[in-house]
Amino acid sequence: MKFECSADINLPVDKVVALFNDPSNFQQWQDGFISYEPISGIPREVGAKSKITFVNRKHKMELIETIQVMNLPAEMTALYEHEHMINTLINNFTELPGGKTRYTTNIGYIKFNGFMPRLMAFLMPGMFKKQSQKWVDQFKAFAEKA
Repeated sequence: MKFECSADINLPVDKVVALFNDPSNFQQWQDGFISYEPISGIPREVGAKSKITFVNRKHKMELIETIQVMNLPAEMTALYEHEHMINTLINNFTELPGGKTRYTTNIGYIKFNGFMPRLMAFLMPGMFKKQSQKWVDQFKAFAEKA
């Protein structure tokens, strides 16, 4: 399953990228965010692994993030591994006229583990895109207020 989400942000690209790439800001736009803990490598550089923890409906959820490409603002690609799924996010920031920035994220789910995650992906694929677009919209709102 693959899809794209985007938003135009009323800030210059350098400011948007700085806000996006700072894990201390994640709680401002990612619902349920608890922590970002480096595991190996230099944080936010290619090859770095980090554990990201969320709470979703009273359930703790841990993801392992592996940075695959770090060439901001052009591209930041990461692999996210969870016990129920594996996906990639490709984030791009494009300078627009008038000091604005287009934030685009391409999400690709590679694998679903277990019956329920597979069933949800099959029956409700729009749910995954809706959640991703919500976070993009929340990032826009956060960035424009920061």
